[in-house]
Amino acid sequence: MKKLMVMGLIVLLAVSCKTKQAVLSEGAAGSIKAAKEIIKEHYKNEKDFSTLYIRASVKYDDPHTGQRLSADIRIKKDEKILVSVKFLGITMAKALITPDEVSYYEKINGTYFQGDYGMLSQWLGAELDYNKVQNMLIGKALYNLKDDVYTAQVENSLYKLQGNGNGISKTFFFEGSNYLLKREIIVQGGIDARRLDIKYPEHSEYEKAILPGSINIEAEQKDKVTINIDYNTVTFDEDFSFPYSVPAGYEQVFLN
Repeated sequence: MKKLMVMGLIVLLAVSCKTKQAVLSEGAAGSIKAAKEIIKEHYKNEKDFSTLYIRASVKYDDPHTGQRLSADIRIKKDEKILVSVKFLGITMAKALITPDEVSYYEKINGTYFQGDYGMLSQWLGAELDYNKVQNMLIGKALYNLKDDVYTAQVENSLYKLQGNGNGISKTFFFEGSNYLLKREIIVQGGIDARRLDIKYPEHSEYEKAILPGSINIEAEQKDKVTINIDYNTVTFDEDFSFPYSVPAGYEQVFLN
């Protein structure tokens, strides 16, 4: 169940759905564009919202278990993310992510965790912080692409950016019409490398933003974890609360 709760953090890892439109991807142009131009075009996809409410279906697999769950994801942009993980409509766990810390509690064992991003980073195979988690959920590149130097090429009809630095290999793929992120691969380390592979098979267009329709996450270090997330409904700028409090009597756990 502990792995399940960590998954809840990721699953954490609004216009109503009636305005939802599928975004058609186009192949990249035959000529190679400069990395700076690709980055500039990617960041034109502004995510213009203050709050975001996502209801999602989740499939989780690791070498020991497989689960099908649902999740409610509430985002107050740049401030906090609340994830409620449910099974058969019953809330089994909640996770609260802020720029300062990650917290969650789970009902089956009556335990809770409160700490920094070290645990989440170690498990997923990439150094994470609040911005990276938020970017993952809204379809932006994990890293600020303007901070590094990348080489650009066309591969499999997608624009590809490749960069290396500080022992981290970063690869990003973008489609050719809106420069939406289609895939990112982060590899860190040598023999026992940690690898995070995130794919965005489809996107949906709303009045406020173009967001992922689904997210496929593969995290691999010693074991391989797969998380598939499908966004069912998305709502922008509703006035909702972020209820989170650890029930009395729960035991704090410390994850190594």
